[in-house]
Amino acid sequence: MNSQNRIKKAKFSTFGAFGANKMKKLVLILCSIVVWVFPLSAQTTSEVGVFGGCSFYLGDLNPNGLFKFSLPAGGIIYRYNINNRFAARLNALIGEVTAYDNQSSSAYQQNRNLNFRSPIDEFSGEFEFNFFEYEIGNPKFNFSPYIFGGFGFFRMNPQGDINGQWVDLQPLHTEGQGTQYNTDAPYHLIQPCIPFGIGMKISVGETMCLSIEWGLRKTFTGYIDDVSGVYPNTAQLAQQQGPNAALALAASNPSLNANKIDMVGTERGNGKNDWYSFAGLILSFHSKNIATACFSYF
Repeated sequence: MNSQNRIKKAKFSTFGAFGANKMKKLVLILCSIVVWVFPLSAQTTSEVGVFGGCSFYLGDLNPNGLFKFSLPAGGIIYRYNINNRFAARLNALIGEVTAYDNQSSSAYQQNRNLNFRSPIDEFSGEFEFNFFEYEIGNPKFNFSPYIFGGFGFFRMNPQGDINGQWVDLQPLHTEGQGTQYNTDAPYHLIQPCIPFGIGMKISVGETMCLSIEWGLRKTFTGYIDDVSGVYPNTAQLAQQQGPNAALALAASNPSLNANKIDMVGTERGNGKNDWYSFAGLILSFHSKNIATACFSYF
């Protein structure tokens, strides 16, 4: 694989440029699963809807700033109402997370001087529990707070701004993955997650539900931001990367320290797993024919 294919200029952009094709693929996947899993019962107890809100992450470059560096997010949902208290839900969500050390109040982070951005494409399933009885179109049971939890997968692709150019970081092995100094394999770009959170839903008219919710995602990787371990052996990293050595070294250690050789083996990240979050509004519609409503999008 040549260097142009391996280290490419970022094709990733903000949410506004994700494009209709990507969203249509998510809709098609979700609709296909819905019709396959709920072919008959979905006729009377289902909702389809859209999500709009924001996404952010918590990790080495943003340790505790809730909603800091938030960026737009969106997606589609399918909700199957089991009864007035319980519902099952499928989500196809897309967002972006980012953070910059140089915008931190921590002197350590400012000196470390790392940055990243990454898309977050999530597909997940959840169960909801309504604290009050709830039913769309029923004025007696027209609102309820709820909690939710489930399991899912997400795709990430951390990228760094290196001299004004966004580049994919995973192929650069910025912590020396695959070298004699660090025999760990490169991290995977598709990872599992555990979504959970709280919300409030209200019935609007006979067929519409408006929900506001905030959900966190526990992940099992510390590399959403490409930062987790220690600084690599620079000589081994340069040898491994060949023509991309200069780029890899710049991405690995852009710190303000004058003598970067002394930093080999010292902490680059805290080794803890990262978190990310989606928060926003869901507008969903009760449909008597879920298949027709779903595929009419196309």
